[in-house]
Amino acid sequence: MTTHSIPTFKLVVIGDGGTGKTTFIKRHLTGEFEKKYIATVGVEVHPLEFYTNYGTILFKTWDTVGQVRFFDGLRDSYYINGQCAIIMFDVTSRISYKNVPNWYRDLTRICSSIPIVLCGNKVDIKERKVKPKAIDFHRKKDLQYYDISAKSNYNYEKPFLWLARKLVGSEDLVFVKMPALAPAEVAVDAALLREYETDFIEASCMPLPESDDEL
Repeated sequence: MTTHSIPTFKLVVIGDGGTGKTTFIKRHLTGEFEKKYIATVGVEVHPLEFYTNYGTILFKTWDTVGQVRFFDGLRDSYYINGQCAIIMFDVTSRISYKNVPNWYRDLTRICSSIPIVLCGNKVDIKERKVKPKAIDFHRKKDLQYYDISAKSNYNYEKPFLWLARKLVGSEDLVFVKMPALAPAEVAVDAALLREYETDFIEASCMPLPESDDEL
């Protein structure tokens, strides 16, 4: 199937090194087997196809291959023409969450008004350091947030579904066929997930604290 007739969106995935960005992207088997390397920018581009009630859509997903930060010129090349984004941190690493505002500033300097999902990865690990009630950056910037676990496929499709609805302009959009994913490598404790969900509901009702993340 040729992709020129399929609605295609450039998705940039950013965040500190080691947060699980590449693992998350490569869960999608299409992205694993059809990746393309762009040496001048230092990224791999994975075409991830999703089947919706509005037809097939394609995310050309840009993944930084192990580079934590870019020089200004390369970073701009990575972001230019980005139509949507995922910012990822590791819930077992406080510093990766602390750096989220920096990634957000870098991105929005070039892409000022695109839909963005914030994802906290590795929720399969019980030694969680960044608790649900400490996660509030998405509320300050009106982003969507999801706990995810790349290795267990937990909430894998949700960031893509939310972005697809924003890009297509319809909250009625649904996936009519789930993407083919690599088998889960770990299982997530269901009771722990329910606890996190309860904590997020409680946190969403709390007033936002004063913050210096824009300084």
